[in-house]
Parts: sequence; C-alpha cells; structure tokens
Amino acid sequence: MLADQVVLIEGDRIVEVGSGVRIPANATVIDLGMATVLPGMIDSHLHFMPRGDQSLPYKTLRGLEQAQANALGGFTTIVDLSGRNTWAPIDIRNAINRGVAWGPRIQAAGPEITPRDRSMAPTPLTIDGEGYPGELFVAGPWLARHMVRKLKHYGADWVKIYASQDFQGDEYQHFFPNGTMVNSPSLTLEEMEAIVDEAHRRGMKVSCHAFGGPGLFDCVTAGVDKIEHGNEMTDDIARVMAEKNIAIGFTLQNMIDTPEDELPRSGGEVSRLSLTIDAIRKSLAFGVPIAFSSDTNPPEHGTQAWQFAKYVEFGMTPVQSLQTAFMGAASVLNYGWADRVGSLEQGKYADIIAVSENPLDDITEMEHVKFVMKGGVVLKDELTDTPVAVTAGAR
Repeated sequence: MLADQVVLIEGDRIVEVGSGVRIPANATVIDLGMATVLPGMIDSHLHFMPRGDQSLPYKTLRGLEQAQANALGGFTTIVDLSGRNTWAPIDIRNAINRGVAWGPRIQAAGPEITPRDRSMAPTPLTIDGEGYPGELFVAGPWLARHMVRKLKHYGADWVKIYASQDFQGDEYQHFFPNGTMVNSPSLTLEEMEAIVDEAHRRGMKVSCHAFGGPGLFDCVTAGVDKIEHGNEMTDDIARVMAEKNIAIGFTLQNMIDTPEDELPRSGGEVSRLSLTIDAIRKSLAFGVPIAFSSDTNPPEHGTQAWQFAKYVEFGMTPVQSLQTAFMGAASVLNYGWADRVGSLEQGKYADIIAVSENPLDDITEMEHVKFVMKGGVVLKDELTDTPVAVTAGAR
C-alpha cells in the first residue's frame, strides 16, 4: 500500500505510475487522495444469464443488466462459465467489445459440455425421446473434440465441462449417509484429455466443474486450466495441482447457506461448506493458485465482494483474500490477460476502483466500492465530481 501516488492515463491505458509522475498541463485530474485506490476486480466464475421461461431476447437483456451490475460493483473483468443453455453471453461480450453496450470485460464459455443435473431428469415421454439435457452432450473422445470445435466456431473463450453429477438415482443428493460426497463421474479421462488437447490447440482454456471423486482426479490428470469447487480435495490432488499450476475457484455463493440442509444427508458429519473450508486451507498449504470465483447468479451480481471476508474467516490473510480477485484471477484468464488487468502498472488497462477506507484494516470495505473506471472511462463516482459516462460507447 503506497501513499501519494499518481496514475497517468492516456486513452484506455496506464502510461505511468508513481509518486514523482508529472501531471501534464492539459490533464483531467481525478483526486482520490481521500480513498484507497485498487485495480478493477476480476471474478473468474459467474453466470449472468437468468434461468426461467422468459424469451431469449428478454433473458439476454437481463443478462446484460447483470453483467453491468458486476462492473458497477467493482468487478471490471468477469468470466461467464455457462450460458445456461444459450450462446447469449458471447453476444453480450461482443456487444460490449464493439461499443454497442457498456459493461465489464468478458470472457465467455457459451453452453457447457455435458451439463450436470442437480437431480434425476424426468423420464422422456416416448421411448425415443430426448434422454440427455443440453446442446453439447458428448459420447467419446472424437465427439468431444467436435463439441470443442463447435464452441470455437462461435467464439467461446473457455470450454466448461462438468466432470461429475451430484446424485444417484432418486435416493442420494450431494452426500451419502456416511459423509462422503456423491460424485458420479460424467466424462471419461479419455474424453477429458481430448477436450483439453483440442481446446489448447485452438487457443481456448478449460474449466472443470468437480466437487471431488474420480471427476476431480481425472480433470487434474487431464491438465485442465482451472477447477471449480473442488470441495473434496485430497493432499495428493492439491500437490499435483500446485505442480501443474492448475488454479482453483472456491465458490461460496451457493454453499454458504446449505449446511443445515446437507448435514442430515451426510449423517451430520459434513457439508459442502465445511469441505470447502478444508480445501481452502489445503490449497494455501500446498501453494495451489486461487482465483476469485463467486459462482454468482442473477440477481446477485455486483454484490459478491462479501466473499473476501469469508476467505479471511476461513484462513487467508486480507492480502491473500484480495489477491484472489487481482493477479490470482488475472493469471487464469485466457489470452495472457495477466499483462492487461489485475494490477495498476504501466501498459495495463486503466481499470481502477476505489473504496473509502483501507481494506487491509477492514476487508468488508470491498463491499462498498465508491469509484469505478474501466479503460479510462468513469462508470461510477461517489467520491468526486467527475462526470460519469455509462453509455453505449463506454467500454
């Protein structure tokens, strides 16, 4: 944390940072000396498309609204890891990139490969009815490669795979009575290896949903770029993830209020939250890269910074907690975006936020972002009299 710093911006980039930077005579000055200035935050796992039976145009408009809420909450870069059976996040990303709409920087996965159901699907109406959900169901390595090629064709930045299901029959959900998780594998190792190889050769990254079990082990073995959840992490898996530099995203959004429902299923032993706390501590001990990954869904976008305080409660220092959303998340982004976002350095995008107090003294300050700039354009300002430009051209 440094005092009396000047950040000089030209266009959408930072050109100089430091205490001795000369301010040009014609520069517009925004004085945030009363605040703490930070890089724009990064959320590497969320879903801004709403569920429900509304029309796709309506859902797309709501999805854009939720993406914009992230930016106003200080998350100037986000990764949408499943379009909820639509391709709309890619179009929303394109609209922002092309100046049709304003919003955060977006990397998008499009539809997921082999979507996980939370419970058994209804049986089909006819003997030859559709038995599998989702557009990108795969059966075999070559079909898996074909689905990656389809995602690439429509411009996806990431491939999202679901490596496990959370149920067995109509009997068990998330947990067996002995306290172990239900982690029925959904893809074979050969299919995962084909997906990873095809994605990497085509310039895409692979995110793997896996709570634990064989699905988590196979994802790590196949060399995915990022694990989502990873609740039932073992020492061996943590060690290999650290060696391979495979990042993990701990998603608290859908787990923080679930223990009372899950404890009875697990024989009163564990919940996904208690396992996540243990996995966080293992990751810190073994040096597994951790990227802020909220798993936020509508209508909660822009409010996910409450998770920093939970990270601290579960064993991180305030600095470690914050860095998950700065360089921790920047380092997992596709296209080498760690050289563009995640810190306030020369040559990086002028993505800047500010809070009133020092978040190292009170981490909950991150829940009250007062100033947001993306690419040199002010999107929110509750600290100075700077004009705010949230228009179609603010990108």
